[in-house]
Amino acid sequence: MTSTRIDTETLRRLPKAVLHDHLDGGLRPATLVELAESVGHTLPTTDPEELAAWYAEAAGSGDLVRYIATFEHTLAVMQHREGLLRTAEEYVLDLAADGVVYGEVRYAPELMTRGGLTLPEVVETVQEGLAAGMAKAAAAGTPVRVGTLLCGMRMFDRTRETADLAVAFRDAGVVGFDIAGAEDGFPPADHLDAFERLRRENVPFTIHAGEAHGLPSIHQAVQVCGAQRIGHGVRITDDIPDLAAGKLGRLAAWIRDRRIALEMCPTSNLQTGAATSIAEHPITALKNLGFRVTLNTDNRLVSGTTMTREMALLVEQAGWTVQDLRTVTVNAVKSAFLPFDERNALIRDVVLPGYADVL
Repeated sequence: MTSTRIDTETLRRLPKAVLHDHLDGGLRPATLVELAESVGHTLPTTDPEELAAWYAEAAGSGDLVRYIATFEHTLAVMQHREGLLRTAEEYVLDLAADGVVYGEVRYAPELMTRGGLTLPEVVETVQEGLAAGMAKAAAAGTPVRVGTLLCGMRMFDRTRETADLAVAFRDAGVVGFDIAGAEDGFPPADHLDAFERLRRENVPFTIHAGEAHGLPSIHQAVQVCGAQRIGHGVRITDDIPDLAAGKLGRLAAWIRDRRIALEMCPTSNLQTGAATSIAEHPITALKNLGFRVTLNTDNRLVSGTTMTREMALLVEQAGWTVQDLRTVTVNAVKSAFLPFDERNALIRDVVLPGYADVL
């Protein structure tokens, strides 16, 4: 099937896997309005459509710092049990409605304790909401499995504490760890103690790198800290002087040859200035060069996107085919923080049959 024949409904039905998606960046606008009213938080507007447009404008500023600042409002309504339960449950249901069969949701527990919840209580509440969403999705005939990544904030000093939390909840739905927040000026190696703790306990982790900062952040994430995946990673092209010729530098070759997944988020990268257009986004060239690229949403509210929309943009503006979409979906499941046999079963029993129905 060629790109010109892929309609939106077909794209929506395709099985999808998303590895890089933030819980606090994916609220429904109407839910944000309702929860803000209940906690007395003032939003830029109380009209859901206008609020979605406000997010789109702020996120499209080309400034990563301003992009991150939009989370002030979502985090304000995620400080109590009610807000966490609702946003987690709706998160799962929204993935299911978008054709996602496997997702990993990430958030920073330390940012959700202003209402009096302890760090363990935050995690327990989010897991309860996710479980409720998965049960409802399964009952509706659209099952989706969601694992949790706990984030430490790289500009603060609680990453080791969050890593300990990931270890404690590893058998209760938490599948891994990440560090997030402003990248430039806060190198991943500053949090080496957290990563060493995770490695000792065999807990996998990914690291935001190569978005607002270049090759040094990617090198540190992989070679110093030991990340199994890279969040974004678009700046790996700095180590590929000629993308068309495909001559790789040593770091780029290391990442490709060892199948270190790149969690790429095209729309988000355009908004933060990490890429110039969908047509020229590095995801296409890197896919063609054999990197294990994956397709992700990053923040569905903030970026005004879904997995179906990300796929449609690549089809329409970068010439992707169903085979290309299948490739990045299989890549994502292969790199999921799940046991090997479970990944294989998901690919064999769900992903490949779903694409075979279209091809």
